[in-house]
Amino acid sequence: MYLKDSKTVVIKIGSSLLINDKKIIREKWLSEFAKDIHYLKKIKKNIILVSSGAIALGCKKLKLSKKKLKLDKSQAVASIGQIELMNLFKKTFNKSKINLSQILLTLEDTEKRRRAINAKRTFENLFSLGFIPIVNENDSIATSEIKYGDNDRLASRVAQISSADCLILLSDVSGLYSKDPKLDKKAKLIREIKNIDQNVEKLATNKTGEFGSGGMKTKIDAAKICQFSGCHMAIANGLINRPIQKILTKKYMYLVFA
Repeated sequence: MYLKDSKTVVIKIGSSLLINDKKIIREKWLSEFAKDIHYLKKIKKNIILVSSGAIALGCKKLKLSKKKLKLDKSQAVASIGQIELMNLFKKTFNKSKINLSQILLTLEDTEKRRRAINAKRTFENLFSLGFIPIVNENDSIATSEIKYGDNDRLASRVAQISSADCLILLSDVSGLYSKDPKLDKKAKLIREIKNIDQNVEKLATNKTGEFGSGGMKTKIDAAKICQFSGCHMAIANGLINRPIQKILTKKYMYLVFA
């Protein structure tokens, strides 16, 4: 995989990795993931984390269901959950002596040249200071017209503007299969895709969990952005402990967009 040779790495964490269907926070998983990030820092990688979970944690705190939230209510819930999210990361990553910062972006921040350049400079300054930025969409102010709506595409834009070499999407799936693995036991994981054509897009679906906002289609869209930017992208199942270590040691099956 291209991770070993990458200088700047963006890692996106899906909501399902932080909080399960029973609304229980996966503290053990995050603690083990922090060890992965500590190792990447040790081998001199620049790291950006794109984390979902603000709305999920806001719903947990307020005992609400995300599916019943309207946009204006979800924005308020996101602002509450964002503090919960950063507190969770800070408490966990402090144990590994990892310094964190927070960056909230909107669609316009990544698509307007001047704003994108400013964001790139911020990332570079944080790297030089030894901090790891945690990026999320600014759900509290973004309207439906200017929202990404999922952090897969946001992560790919962050990889683009930061000139990252590699984007890893950690989710609750291992990648794209030849058929639906839940319906067909003979379904095989596609290990590498170099050309995203109509056949590839037909295999993608939009199925998501309770707290997720993306699906395989949004991951394919993210891969297109990465390929256009000259950035490699991988989709990996992050539910196991130390997923980055497993990728580095090749003890893991995942999909790479080369």
